[in-house]
Amino acid sequence: MTDNTTSSTDTDTGTGADSTAPADTTDKVQDTGTDKAQAPAAADRTAEDGQPIVQLRAAGKAYGNVRALHGVDLAVHPGQVTCVLGDNGAGKSTLIKIISGLHQHTEGAFLIDGEAVRLNTPREALDRGIATVYQDLATVPLMPVWRNFFLGSEMTKGPWPVRRLDIAAMKETADTELRAMGIVLDDLDQPIGTLSGGQRQSVAIARAVYFGARVLILDEPTAALGVKQSGVVLKYIAAARDRGLGVIFITHNPHHAYMVGDHFSVLRLGTMELSASRADVTLEELTNHMAGGAELAALKHELAQVRGVDVDELPEEQDLKAPLAASEGKS
Repeated sequence: MTDNTTSSTDTDTGTGADSTAPADTTDKVQDTGTDKAQAPAAADRTAEDGQPIVQLRAAGKAYGNVRALHGVDLAVHPGQVTCVLGDNGAGKSTLIKIISGLHQHTEGAFLIDGEAVRLNTPREALDRGIATVYQDLATVPLMPVWRNFFLGSEMTKGPWPVRRLDIAAMKETADTELRAMGIVLDDLDQPIGTLSGGQRQSVAIARAVYFGARVLILDEPTAALGVKQSGVVLKYIAAARDRGLGVIFITHNPHHAYMVGDHFSVLRLGTMELSASRADVTLEELTNHMAGGAELAALKHELAQVRGVDVDELPEEQDLKAPLAASEGKS
C-alpha cells in the first residue's frame, strides 16, 4: 500500500492520492469557513447520540470470483482511534478503498452518520468528511510547506477574472493550523522536501483536519519511518483524536497501534479475526492474534531444529488461538 496526499488537480481518483482537499479550488478563501462549520456540527450530533460516524456491517468486497473481504464489522466513533491490523493480503487495502470511496462494497452495509451509503468517488467521501492520507504523500518536494498545505485549494483574492494567490493569508493560516496540532516549524518557506518523513506526515494530518475531516484514514503512516519519526506521527494521531476526529489507523505494527489505539480490529485473509476495545486485550494478545497461532507453532517446531534457539521462550499453540471476533456493539 502506498500513500499520496491529494491535490484537487489530480484527475485520476484511483491513483492512491491523498483525499484531503475540497473540490472547488477557485474561491476557497470564501468557502472554507462554511464547509468547516458544517463538519463539526455533524460531528457534534454524532457524538451526542453515541452513533458511529462510519460503520460497516457484515461488509464485503468481491472481485469476480475472488472474495477480498467478507463479513467485516467496523465502527468509527468521534474522538477515538480505531486500529486496523493485519498481514499482507489480509484485506486492509480493500477496506480502505471502500471507506474512502475508491471501490464499492458488494455485500453488507456501509453507513455514515447512520445513513446507508454507496460512495462512487473519493470526492464523495471527502464531501462527507472522510479524508485519507496514504504512505507516499503527493507533495511537491521543492515547494514551500505553506504551498503544499494548500496545494490544489489555494486561497485567492481580488476581483474576477484577475484573482491572485493570497500568499499572506495562506502562510498565516498554515502556521496557525500547524501550531494548533502542536507542529512548530521555524520557516514555512522551506521546501517540504527538507522535512523529515514524520514531519511531512504530520503536515498532511493537519491539512486534513483544516479542510474539515471528521474521519481520518491513515494508511500505514509509520511503515517507512524510523523510531523517532514514528513517535512524531503517533503524537499527531493522538492530537487528531483529541480534537474529536475519528481516526482509522492502518498498520502492521501492534506496538504502534497499542500506543494510541482505543479499539483494535485484526483482519486475516479478508475476515475479522479480532475486534476488541483496549480494555479487553493486552499488547501480547494483540500481537499473537495478528501473528496467528498455528503459524507460530509451526515456526517453533522448525526453530527447534536450529542450534542456539531457545524454543522454550516461544509461546505454545494453545496460547495463540484467537477466539471469534467480538461484535462492534460489545466494544
